[in-house]
Amino acid sequence: MGSPYGNILVIRLSALGDVVMTIPVIYPVCRAYPDCKFTLLTSSAARQLFVDAPENLDIIPVDTKRQYRGIRGMLKLFAGIRGRHFDAVADLHDVLRSKLLRLLFSLTGVRTAHIDKGRKEKRRLVNHEKGGFVQLKTSFRRYAEVFENLGLRYPGSFSPVGTDCCEPLPGRLVRGSSDTRHWIGIAPVSKHKGKNYPAEKMEEVVKLLSDKGNYRIFLLGSPLEKELFDRWCAKYGNVSSLAAERLGFAREMRFIRQLDLLVSMDSANMHIAATVGTPVLSIWGATHPYAGFLGWNLGDESVLQLDLPCRPCSIFGNLPCRKGTYECLDIPPETVAERVAAIVEKKDENGNK
Repeated sequence: MGSPYGNILVIRLSALGDVVMTIPVIYPVCRAYPDCKFTLLTSSAARQLFVDAPENLDIIPVDTKRQYRGIRGMLKLFAGIRGRHFDAVADLHDVLRSKLLRLLFSLTGVRTAHIDKGRKEKRRLVNHEKGGFVQLKTSFRRYAEVFENLGLRYPGSFSPVGTDCCEPLPGRLVRGSSDTRHWIGIAPVSKHKGKNYPAEKMEEVVKLLSDKGNYRIFLLGSPLEKELFDRWCAKYGNVSSLAAERLGFAREMRFIRQLDLLVSMDSANMHIAATVGTPVLSIWGATHPYAGFLGWNLGDESVLQLDLPCRPCSIFGNLPCRKGTYECLDIPPETVAERVAAIVEKKDENGNK
């Protein structure tokens, strides 16, 4: 398939979950136009997420907190990359930084297109306006439309990444063929309180799964959760913590791909698991899948949420609960454990690993 361009700049600087959601769109577009070169500007941390990338995709890590901070930083960045002679810009972010870059390129005659984030309909959703409680476009569709507005076709299909190109995992984290237990990952922490299932409830979930005996449970998080996870590991059998492993995103993706299921919040871990093809059970509180942020190829069976008239109260989960109770996260641990069992048992019935 011929491309109307030879060199396209793609911009998505943050946040982590949103960057992961670009992969099922960028990869197929790159492969549909093998004679066109694509360059993605993203954060230094997110660079590791792009495993098994197409050969015509280049990643430029950008530090917007120090090296390229503010307007001066964007001017410096533009001066540093304009020599790459881009002939189109796909802005998947549409924030002040990307808008400035877009403007600078357009002033030099480069064609640009940017994402429509649907801010108006998202406000209607969280404000509970009449007719506003509907499924909105997914971020994947919104990303695809940016390329389509540049005249590029989005194939619509995506195969989970294999993650075999990074460094090997430690032996204790490699699943052997003789291990017949179900490997369950639990990533219990999100950035915002409105998306965090309470720790005491998640501990009960860990206990219920541990008591089953045929599950091996891995707790995924940052070093900030190490002390909490260590307590759970000490109290319950077949539970391991990865909080202090420092695997890096690429190797963590490789590890998640081995799991039978990942239990997560509405978070980057949900998107990572979906991108590598691992089944997900995502717990939703203040946010709602209707806003368009459910992981790639996930459906209702991957969502656990309470049907409350006050939900959703936030698009990103960053606003305080209007009632102060966070009752949207008052999901019984037994319900979570039962859904986990139902998903992995269905996999067994279907003959999947």
